[in-house]
Amino acid sequence: MPKPPVSLRYEKAGRGGKAVTILAGLRLHPEGKTALLAELKKRLGAGGTVKNGVLELQGDQRERLPPLLATLGFHVNGDR
Repeated sequence: MPKPPVSLRYEKAGRGGKAVTILAGLRLHPEGKTALLAELKKRLGAGGTVKNGVLELQGDQRERLPPLLATLGFHVNGDR
């Protein structure tokens, strides 16, 4: 059974000029989100955190994330 789509967006406002890519809508337990974040950080070579239940990855990862998430079984909606 495929996982529900996740939302991908890019934000720069209110971050001191630093850009982040936000991954929201993940239906995972907090430990699952932390494990997924660790895997994404390793594969992308980028920093990141989990804030308020969403994953924040440093930089513009909109081109690199969808194929990577597809290999992990996720479908991505959002501004690519």
